Amino acid sequence: MLMELTTTFHALKEWAVAINALENGKTIMLLRKGGIHERNGHFQVAHKQILLYPTCEHQQAFMLKAEYANHVYPVTSCWHPETVRIGSWAEITDILPVSDEFLVNALLPFHIWNEHFISDRLKWKPRQPLYVLLLRTYQLPQQEIPYDSKYGGCKSWIDLDQPIHLQGAKPVLSDFAYTQLVETIRGIVGDKLYAPSF
Repeated sequence: MLMELTTTFHALKEWAVAINALENGKTIMLLRKGGIHERNGHFQVAHKQILLYPTCEHQQAFMLKAEYANHVYPVTSCWHPETVRIGSWAEITDILPVSDEFLVNALLPFHIWNEHFISDRLKWKPRQPLYVLLLRTYQLPQQEIPYDSKYGGCKSWIDLDQPIHLQGAKPVLSDFAYTQLVETIRGIVGDKLYAPSF
């Protein structure tokens, strides 16, 4: 049951190209192993309902399917914007840990990354699973927030200085379309690997 949030300052950092795909209904899926500076050295979901914070810091076109690679522009490691666009928030409805490369490859049609990305993520910290996150995304009236250096670096979760109002948010996908996708993806992963969120 979705709690009626009115504001939040919790945010999940993700490649801008991935957030754009979530906001446009092209995907409901993120794949995470965690940033270098994660607490306890591995990925954890800190909050179930989060703002989506786009970053260009680590976007790599060669890890994306061709139709998404064209939207990535390389930036230097020290570059950062003066302001950041916050245009959506999401509820993480499912957290599915997957270690089997065959299963991960079976999920290829449902996300924006290519086989190189999958192979790379499975090899990094191989004892840890790849976390498949399913997100119900809601579009917000677009707003720009000032960039702060504490938002930078290899971390997944940040808290913004000011809360963002969630009123007026509209779901990207209908209840029916989202539920159908979730059920299809769960069917591929299998119940034995299913980790209910929270």
